[in-house]
Amino acid sequence: MTSLYSLAHLRDLPAATWDALVPAGQPFLRHAFLSAMEDSGSVQRNTGWAAEHLVLERDGQVRALLPAYRKWHSFGEYVFDHGWAEACERAGIAYYPKLLGAVPFSPVSGPRLLAADPADGLLMLQALPEYLGKGGLSGAHINFTDPALDAQLAGLPGWMERLGCQFHWQNRGYRDFQDFLDSLSSRKRKQMRKEREQVAGQGIDFRWYRGDELDEAQWDFVFQCYANTYAVRRRAPYLTREFFSLLAERMPEALRVVMARQGGRDVAMALSLVGGDSLFGRYWGCLDEFDRLHFETCFYQGMDFAIAEGYQRFDAGAQGEHKLIRGFEPVLTRSWHYLLHPGLRRAVEDFLLQEREGVKGYAEEARGMLPYRRD
Repeated sequence: MTSLYSLAHLRDLPAATWDALVPAGQPFLRHAFLSAMEDSGSVQRNTGWAAEHLVLERDGQVRALLPAYRKWHSFGEYVFDHGWAEACERAGIAYYPKLLGAVPFSPVSGPRLLAADPADGLLMLQALPEYLGKGGLSGAHINFTDPALDAQLAGLPGWMERLGCQFHWQNRGYRDFQDFLDSLSSRKRKQMRKEREQVAGQGIDFRWYRGDELDEAQWDFVFQCYANTYAVRRRAPYLTREFFSLLAERMPEALRVVMARQGGRDVAMALSLVGGDSLFGRYWGCLDEFDRLHFETCFYQGMDFAIAEGYQRFDAGAQGEHKLIRGFEPVLTRSWHYLLHPGLRRAVEDFLLQEREGVKGYAEEARGMLPYRRD
């Protein structure tokens, strides 16, 4: 017998059962990461994210999972559908609540549908429309998918593909940072070297830590820096202080924090996760302003670390054309959308057809602006 149901709390499913379906090298999908979001209060009904993780069970065994949330807004997703919601409001169509398959606040591409057997994942996808209708949901949105899920959804009726563009740095077997610089045009090479010298000239140095090497006072500093990036824009941070302690407790081996120090005092930080062949830069912040410190802490330190530790890819987060001129290459991302209202579906489909060509053109144009030598 096969059944599809949802979990309101990740703690209702043993970590071993969940993680058995998580592919290696995917720290953001681990029970430890997602449960820290919930248990810290970063993700809850009051913040507009009610956990509604989908579970496909067959013959008493969990066969497929989809980390998902019932949402009443579109913040913290990094796939922007606010315009769709506003159009619905004008037309008298209910857009919220919607179902979002994603990792909260984390625009990292990877598996979303977790299943050892693709046939079980397909069963879940085929059952979704009925689930949405019965649950009073306007549709389903699955963000930052992997090629396997892309192929499945492309073959199902009603699902619409949306493209995005990020910038990732590729480690092409560089011996050190200078070896990377040697692959660039002369002008860009001089610019990056000058930026690094400017930071060093302010008496700032850096040290890397694993998650279990920081004490609570240092985690306080990490959170203060993270929260300050929101405070300067007069916004509240998505994540709570407890989230960072829970991460350090539950998955310290996947955490890497670089601290910037001046005169023996911490002044900035960047927190990353590691998984498989990739370094994922996630959160950064500073308490004082220093020239070029953001580029050094968030980009150049990560490149140094990836080279030294043998990581092949450095994903430093969403958006940011400033990454492009520093060697981060355009990468297309994908999300998929299923809307129950036929009129809304047609309108969104028309919009996406036009947007898709624009994104492809943008990525191609961006590739032509990369700083690498062409000789």
